Amino acid sequence: MFIYGILSTLLFIILLPIYYLVRVFNGKFLYGWKEKLGFFKKPNLNTDKIIMYHGVSVGEIIALENLIKKTKETFPDYKIVLTTGTKTGQEIAHKKFDEIADYITYFPFDIPSCVNLFLNKIKPSVVLIAETEIWPIFADSCKKKGIPLFTINGRMSDSTYNIYRLFKRFFKHVLSNYSGILTQSREDMEKLISIGAPKKITRVMKNLKFDIKKSESFTKLGNYRIIIAGSTHKGENEIILNVFSKLKKDFPDIKLLIAPRHIQRVPQIKDLIKKSTLTYGLRSQNDNFNNKEIIILDTIGELTKTYSLCDFAFIGGSFNKTGGHNPLECIVFSKPVITGPNIHNFRDIYWILSRSNAGKIVKTPLELEKYMRLLLSDSDFYKKACDDCKTVFNDQQGALNVVIDTLKTVL
Repeated sequence: MFIYGILSTLLFIILLPIYYLVRVFNGKFLYGWKEKLGFFKKPNLNTDKIIMYHGVSVGEIIALENLIKKTKETFPDYKIVLTTGTKTGQEIAHKKFDEIADYITYFPFDIPSCVNLFLNKIKPSVVLIAETEIWPIFADSCKKKGIPLFTINGRMSDSTYNIYRLFKRFFKHVLSNYSGILTQSREDMEKLISIGAPKKITRVMKNLKFDIKKSESFTKLGNYRIIIAGSTHKGENEIILNVFSKLKKDFPDIKLLIAPRHIQRVPQIKDLIKKSTLTYGLRSQNDNFNNKEIIILDTIGELTKTYSLCDFAFIGGSFNKTGGHNPLECIVFSKPVITGPNIHNFRDIYWILSRSNAGKIVKTPLELEKYMRLLLSDSDFYKKACDDCKTVFNDQQGALNVVIDTLKTVL
């Protein structure tokens, strides 16, 4: 590890100026680089009881939300430090945890000087890293300082696994520094063990993101079927309205609730509908489906409970570069979901859902239309899809308590 530390430091010194110039040339900047170097003011936490969580970006931070809240309740004497690796991760972290976490900052660069500066200032009692980010210097430093280090919600894609197993001897040494490796599935566990994770500390915890509860729900009125297009972005409203217009000809009982991710897109959606023969109303005006074919959800904070009304939903942010939105807000009501191909923020969830009929990833608007037709026309297939939603949720419950119980063994 000494040689690795020297090499990583030299490579860092060489590449950082080049990376900085490339970012500036592209009109971007390095965010959090001072914090990543360890050059931040030591936080005034007034205690040596500190639980540190790390989530690299948006998906991981969202996964940690309920766990961090539960941690605060279970260990009230401990301070919570939360780190991220990206600018968007920091933004989400501050948005969700400013009132919960005691300190939010960036994870250090994995070179000895940066890691040591960071650990000497934070002094965590335990560190829990979401997903499977393996940082050799950080892991080695935690071991030397006697800081328990855990991977939680761990997963490993096939492509990552194929790379890591080429360096099995190296990762076997790195992973021996961990106190526990908790994975989302047996497949993930077996992959990590095969690249050197100690069997005695590696086990399945299931997926944190499934530890959510049903929100308040609406009561469905009327004998019609409702499709929800949730968190739609630019370009997706056109897709959904075009597909719905075609489906309406063959399934006259269907209705559409369209919920734009950004409420300022409501006027654009109105204009799109006006070009068709479809009728629409607004949630803010208390319009309903009794005399309207489409309702635009132009209010804030109601989307999650409207999923209780739908028969199935399309989850937006997936036909552009957004990376998708959380499908579990719908699945929790045992209603199947459909998404476009760009789902990098929730790839692990869709991997689980798409192994059954609970969730479907489509590549094109035409595939979206075909799959919606299948759900609408085949009652047996639709029922199985709903049953699969319930089964998936039941199978994935309990991850949060596994982590809390694990913390109790070291704190």
